[in-house]
Amino acid sequence: MVRTLLIDDEAAARDELRWLLAAHPGYTVVGEAATLATARRRLQQADYDLVFLDVQLFGGNGFDLVPDVAPGARVIFVTAFDRFALRAFEVNALDYLQKPVSTERFAAALAKRTGGSTPAQPPAFRADDTVLVRTDAGDRFVPLARISAIFSNENYSDVILGTGERFLTRRTLKAWEELLPPAQFQRAHRQALVNLAAIEGHRRDTRETAALRVTGVKEHVPVSRNQLAGLRPHLGPAEPAA
Repeated sequence: MVRTLLIDDEAAARDELRWLLAAHPGYTVVGEAATLATARRRLQQADYDLVFLDVQLFGGNGFDLVPDVAPGARVIFVTAFDRFALRAFEVNALDYLQKPVSTERFAAALAKRTGGSTPAQPPAFRADDTVLVRTDAGDRFVPLARISAIFSNENYSDVILGTGERFLTRRTLKAWEELLPPAQFQRAHRQALVNLAAIEGHRRDTRETAALRVTGVKEHVPVSRNQLAGLRPHLGPAEPAA
């Protein structure tokens, strides 16, 4: 039995989800919530396998609840946003339901959860996208503009935010590079991508190499000889040697 939570600030919407679920044996509703605060408390009980999560809730944004979802549980977003706004979900290969929810689309979402369909390769990100950062500690949505740098970590990668927060993610640096907008993120060296907008300054180490000061990154990020030419248009005057 798939234990399901319904999180939506409209009672009628929760009733509709219950009605839709009734047509699919093997699913049972174990709880509901209408506000961000009550939803967060309910999610901490971890006695569920699937969450239908409204994007707009009383008290905040449904995205803020993603870190509270129990490990292994899946999330299907429910939203009244138009398809253009839903691109943030599509590029992260997450499923969603757009209100009003049709029985066919609902069934397709459940089939995707159980492996009935394979998500397509996500398209490249845009500068204003919100991306899903998957970690062993849980999933988190992060605006792309808040990512300062990404470093290779064997078959994983470390994502560094402008705040200095660091996340070990299950996506390789090569996979990030294929998805990130090249006008916003470029290689500094073989194992690092930097957000051009996060570069605060640089120093020249040699005529052909440099080191970047990047927002949120404690140490200078080296720039290899091969990458310096591409980064040079985005750098101001070099800082004086220490």
